[in-house]
Amino acid sequence: MTNGWVDIRNADTILVMGGNPAENHPCGFKWALEAKKTRNAKIVCIDPRFNRTAAVADLYVPLRAGTDIAFLGGVINYMLTQERIQKEYVTHYTNAPFLIKEGFKLPGDNDGLFSGFDEAKRSYDKSSWGYDLGPDGYVKVDMTLQDPRCVYQLMKKHYSRYTPEKVAEICGCSKEQFLKAAEIISSTYLPDKAGTLMYALGWTHHSSAVQNIRAAASMQLLLGNIGMPGGGVNALRGHSNIQGATDMNQTHTLPGYLKMPRPEHQTLKAYLEANTPKKLRPNSMNYWENTDKFMVSLLKAFFGGAATPENDFGYGWLPKMDRDYSWAYIYDDAYKGIVKGLVTFGMNPVGNGPHSKKMVQALAKLDWMVVVENFETETATFWKSPEEYGRPEIKEIKTEVFMLPAANFAEKDGTFTNSARWLQWKWKAVDPPGEAKPDQEIIGRLALKLKDLYAKEGGVLADPVIKMAWPYSNPANPNLEEVAREINGKILEDFTDEKTGTEYKKGQQAPGYAALRADGKTLCGNWIHSGYFTEAGNMAQRRNPIDTNGFGAYHNWGFNWPANRRILYNRAGADISGKPWDPKRIAIQWNGERWVGDVPDYKPDLKPEEMMGPFIMNPEGVGKLYAVDMNDGPFPEHYEPYESPVDNPLHAKWSSNPVTKLFKTDLDLYGNKDEFPIVCTTYRLTEHFHYWTKHQNILNHLQPEFFVEIPEGLAQEKKINNGDMVKISSKRGSIEGKAMVTKRMPALKVAGQTVWQIGFPIHWGFAGKSIGPLANTLTPTALDPNSSTPEYKAFLVKLEKV
Repeated sequence: MTNGWVDIRNADTILVMGGNPAENHPCGFKWALEAKKTRNAKIVCIDPRFNRTAAVADLYVPLRAGTDIAFLGGVINYMLTQERIQKEYVTHYTNAPFLIKEGFKLPGDNDGLFSGFDEAKRSYDKSSWGYDLGPDGYVKVDMTLQDPRCVYQLMKKHYSRYTPEKVAEICGCSKEQFLKAAEIISSTYLPDKAGTLMYALGWTHHSSAVQNIRAAASMQLLLGNIGMPGGGVNALRGHSNIQGATDMNQTHTLPGYLKMPRPEHQTLKAYLEANTPKKLRPNSMNYWENTDKFMVSLLKAFFGGAATPENDFGYGWLPKMDRDYSWAYIYDDAYKGIVKGLVTFGMNPVGNGPHSKKMVQALAKLDWMVVVENFETETATFWKSPEEYGRPEIKEIKTEVFMLPAANFAEKDGTFTNSARWLQWKWKAVDPPGEAKPDQEIIGRLALKLKDLYAKEGGVLADPVIKMAWPYSNPANPNLEEVAREINGKILEDFTDEKTGTEYKKGQQAPGYAALRADGKTLCGNWIHSGYFTEAGNMAQRRNPIDTNGFGAYHNWGFNWPANRRILYNRAGADISGKPWDPKRIAIQWNGERWVGDVPDYKPDLKPEEMMGPFIMNPEGVGKLYAVDMNDGPFPEHYEPYESPVDNPLHAKWSSNPVTKLFKTDLDLYGNKDEFPIVCTTYRLTEHFHYWTKHQNILNHLQPEFFVEIPEGLAQEKKINNGDMVKISSKRGSIEGKAMVTKRMPALKVAGQTVWQIGFPIHWGFAGKSIGPLANTLTPTALDPNSSTPEYKAFLVKLEKV
C-alpha cells in the first residue's frame, strides 16, 4: 500500500477492483466516501457481483472472475492510443525509455508466450528479457520513446490487442461499459488530478495474482499517480496484522523483505553478491546497495555475540531454501508423508484451504501436531471431520494432537501494522482466561526447552538453536517492549559515521536504518521498522491527532514504516524541477535547500537539477512498466484461470498461465468446462469474522446459515427457488446450502457464449456452534507462479437442486 487509508480522501477517482471495501473494510472505506462527498470523486467498481461497494459507486461494471488483466490491459491500451498519459512523468520517472535486448518476443508474436519458454520444465529462461546494456554497464535509453525496442513502444504493441471489443469478449461486460470506465479511470492523467485504486484478495487469489497488481501499477505509473496524495496502489489488508506479519518474514523472505539464502549461497559473500543489485542508470540511488548492512544487523539480532566476522556473523546457520516451501507445499509434503510434525499457530489450514479434503488427509498422516488457538478449530479436530472430507477411520489416525490455548488480541499488548504500514501499539485490555497464554510465552517456553534439549543431547544442526540470542529479562515470557527495541535496532559498539560524522554510543537505540552497519557494530531485527523505538521512546504509542500537512498524514500518530514516511515514492509527486504536479496537493517539494512536506523518499538535500531517480529502491531509479522480476512475463498478459469456461480469446493454445504451479497427487484434480460449466467465486461478509464466527453466537446469529448466491436466470434454468437446497460440485468435492437467488450476478456474454457465475461466503465449517460446509472443499490447488497464492476466486463448478 503506497499511500494509506486516510489519503484516499484526497483522490479525484477511486477504482475499486479485486476487493469490496464497503463490505470487508467498512471503517477504512469511509475515506472513499469522504472523497466522494468533499471532492466529488468518482468511484468505479468492477466486480463479478453488484456488491455493497457497487451500491455507492458512480459506475459499476460486471466482470467475469479471473479476467482483471484483460480489463486493465484494455484501459492501458485506451490510455496509450488516446494519449491520456502523463508524458513528462512517464518519460522521466518510469523505464519507458529503456531499451530491451534484441530477440525478446511478445505473446502476440509468439503464440501466446513470451520468449524463452521451456515447455518440459513449465518455466521461462529470462535471458532474452533483459535490458540492452552499454559498455559502461548502464541501460541504453531513448528519451524520445521512438525506438521500437524501448519499453514504451513494446508496451504499446503488447496492449494493442486489448481493444474495447476484445475486453468485452473476454470479460463479459459491454464495450460501452468498458469505455465509460476507461474514460473515468484515465481522467487523472492531467498533472493536477490524482486517482487511486483499492484492491484486496479478489486480485491476489488467482493464478495471475502478481500480474494483476503489476497491471494496476503500470496503469498508475502511466497516469502519474504514484507518489501523489490521493494516488497510489492501495492494498487492503484484511486483519490489522497481515501487513506486519508479511514485513517480519514469509517463506521466501527474511525480515524486511531480505531474500532467503539458497543452496548456492554458502557464504555471506556469495549471498550478498547474488542479492545486492547493481545500478542500472548513473542517477540511481539503488538503496538496496545497503543489503549488507541490513543483513549483518539481522544476523547480530538472531545470534548476538555468537555472530562474529570470523564465522560470517552466523550466516551459515541460516537454512538454505532449495525449492518452494510456501503454505500449500507444506501440506502437500504432509500428504506425501514427508512432514512428520507440525505446529500451526493462529492458523486454520483445514478451513483456509485450498482443497480442504487434501488438508484433512494430510494432517491424518502426521506423527504429531500442535495447534495454538483461541478456539477449537477444524484443524484441531480434523479427525472428527464428516466422512465427505475423506478422512481415514478414526482408529487408523495416529496423529497425536496437542491444543495450546492462546490469548486473544485484546488479551495481550504489542503492535498492529495496518494496511497503511502504520505501526500502532495496543495495550492489553484484560488477562487471558484459564490457562491461555500470550504468544510470546508459548514461544519463549518452547525456545528455552529446545535450547536446553540441544545443549544436553546435541542433534543435527544444533548451533542455530543453541546460539540463538534470547536476551530478554524474562526469557520464558519476553516483554514485548524489549522485543520491539530489538526489532528497531541497537548500537553494539561506539563508532562515528564516516560520511556524516554522527557519533553513536554502545547501548543506544538506533535512530533509524541509516545508522546500520555491515561490520557487526549494530543489530536490527527488521530494518524497515527501524526508527519506531528510538531513544525518544516507542513511536508506535504516539496518538497526536493533529493533521501535520492538511492531507491526512498525521506524522505524530504511530509510526509509518519506512522512516515514518506516509507516501512511498513521494519524490515522484513533484516534477523534475521540484515543483509539485498539483500545488493544492503537495507530497514533498524543494524549498531551495531541502525537500519538505512528508518525510522525503529521496536524499533530503539533493537538488532537483541533480535528478536522482525517484524510485530509490529500484536499481533503475524509476518505476517499472517492464519487469524481468516476474516468473510469467515482464508485461502482464491475460491468461485464463486454470479452470475456465472458455478458451483464451487471445491465444487458445496457451489458455491458462503456462507457469501456474500445480500438484500431482491423486487428490489434485482439475475440472473442465464440459463437466463443470459455471464460474464460482468466494467472498466474505461484514457480519462475519472469518472462521471465528461459528464460535460466537452474536456473530453467527447475524448470518446463521451458509448460502449460495445464484443469478435469477440460472435459477430459472435449474428450477431453483429462493431458499431451496442446492448442491455445488467441483472436481474436488461437493457442498450443499440454501439458494439465495439475486439480480447481483448478471449473465455474461463471453467469447460468443453465455457464462453464469455463482458465489458463496467462506465463514462456515464443521467445528464450533454454527455448522456449515467449508468453502475450500471446492477450490483447486493451482498457485500463482510468483507468490504461490492459491486460485480461490475463479474455479469451475456445476449446480444442482437437491
